[in-house]
Amino acid sequence: MNIYVGNLPYSATKEDLSALFAEFGEVGRASVVMDRETNRSKGFGFVEMPDDAAATAAIEALNNTELHGRALRINEARPREERPRTPRTPR
Repeated sequence: MNIYVGNLPYSATKEDLSALFAEFGEVGRASVVMDRETNRSKGFGFVEMPDDAAATAAIEALNNTELHGRALRINEARPREERPRTPRTPR
């Protein structure tokens, strides 16, 4: 199951996410989404867990818990919506 983790503190790393979710089972992959231009966290990430039961238990237990002072928003990730690409304007 792919899990969305929102309201992450900007200091959070993929290792933090892995450690947080590892209490509930095997973590296949964890990532924090980074801004391409600033290379700073965008404040959300994803965790993949191969066992759906463990993933569901993690979502229920960790939603609204705090990490580095911020209440996490955790739920099953929805498929990405296709959006039309807009050309970037040079700065």
